[in-house]
Amino acid sequence: MKLTVLGSGTNVPHPKRSASGYWLETAAGTILLDCGPAAPLRMAQEGLNWAELDAIWISHFHLDHCGGLAPFLAGTKYAAETRRRTKPLMIFGPNGITELVERFDAVYGYGLRDQRFPVRILETTGLEPFQILPGVSAVTAKTPHTPESHAIHIREADDTTLVFTADTGFHEPLAAFARHVDLFILESAFLKNNPGKKHMELAEAMFLIRKAEPIRAMLTHFYPEWDEVNFAEEVSRFDPRCEVIEAADGFSITVGV
Repeated sequence: MKLTVLGSGTNVPHPKRSASGYWLETAAGTILLDCGPAAPLRMAQEGLNWAELDAIWISHFHLDHCGGLAPFLAGTKYAAETRRRTKPLMIFGPNGITELVERFDAVYGYGLRDQRFPVRILETTGLEPFQILPGVSAVTAKTPHTPESHAIHIREADDTTLVFTADTGFHEPLAAFARHVDLFILESAFLKNNPGKKHMELAEAMFLIRKAEPIRAMLTHFYPEWDEVNFAEEVSRFDPRCEVIEAADGFSITVGV
């Protein structure tokens, strides 16, 4: 399993951080975790085979996590690279993902699901396992961000595991959800002085990491205030018991090694 960060930022324009997007390569195929507005561009910039993408998972319906979905589907409909594609593209998401695509279609009029290849949409239910790719299982868990927001736990056939919280407020059950995973990807939107309960600050994310005891952890979804501090120094204050990685656009990591 290999993860490439396409976007480690937020909706706030930033010269080095795009909005949410993570390309996951497995033995069974590829998965895009969230599809922020810049995700189609970022896939091309990273030289990824976007035309053969197998599955997309959308965590929730804020535009920094799904705003690139309609442009991507419009692109695959007309691109020369997909002319010979026959395998389906699977789109997974919480309750409402089908309606979201339909509403995008109503606005843009592209016929986003009318492609040369099948586009199949599956609405998932929290804590009910599903197969996201052949031999790759997944389960989601509700998080306190928006009514539809979910984190996802992915397990490959070789038992390599990854959890991605997407956007979430502090939610202690996420530690059990991510217990002993190979890579725990958490949002840490704010360094401190979190203005609300819909995102996490560093202390909250580090608490979950210590409770979950993953092999490695990665923090992401950074607001620009993070530009003013040294990431390693801030993380070290919490005496982490595993490697804690700063997500950056273009960063790749092999999971389970």
